[in-house]
Amino acid sequence: MAPVAPRSGDAIFANVERVNAELFTLTYGAIVRQLLTDLEEVEEVNKQLDQMGYNIGIRLIDEFLAKSNVSRCIDFKETAEVIAKVGLKMFLGVTATVGNWNVEGTTCSLILEDNPLVDFVELPDTCQGLYYCNILSGVIRGALEMVSMKTEVTWIRDMLRGDDAFELQLKLLKQVPEEYPYKDDE
Repeated sequence: MAPVAPRSGDAIFANVERVNAELFTLTYGAIVRQLLTDLEEVEEVNKQLDQMGYNIGIRLIDEFLAKSNVSRCIDFKETAEVIAKVGLKMFLGVTATVGNWNVEGTTCSLILEDNPLVDFVELPDTCQGLYYCNILSGVIRGALEMVSMKTEVTWIRDMLRGDDAFELQLKLLKQVPEEYPYKDDE
C-alpha cells in the first residue's frame, strides 16, 4: 500500500524548493486576468485554464513520482487519498479531505481545506461563470492520465462563487491498460 499519511506529505513539502506564496498567487492572478482580456468569454478562459493545467499535470507527475517515493496505488480510492494528502501538500502546501464516494468507487470529492491560489482574489460580477482555479482540475486530470486513469475533474463548490468550500469532483471514466512500446519476446 502506498504511504498516504499526512506526515509523508509534510516531509516532502519540507524538502521541496518553493517560491514565495504571494509571488505565486499574484502571478497566477495576472495569467487569469490576461486570459480574460485576450479571450473575452469566461467559458473560453475556463477551457484554457483547464488545458494549461492538463499540460502541467502530464509533466508534474514525473516529479511527484520521483520525489514522493509513493508506490503504485491499488485502486482509485487509494489514488484519491494520495492526491489529497501527498500531491496537494507537495506542490501547494495544502491538504484535502476525500469524501462523497459513489457506490462503485469511481467518483469522489476532494474538499480543499485551504486554497493558496485565491489569496487576494475577488471576482467581479462580469466573471461569475469563471472557475478561477480551473487549472487545478486540469493538473489532476493530466497527472492521472499519465498513470493510466482517464478522469473527469470538475468544480462542485467554489468559495469565490459564494459556496462554503472548495470542492473538486473526480470521476474515473476508465482505467487504461498500460501499453509497452515493445514486446519482451522480440
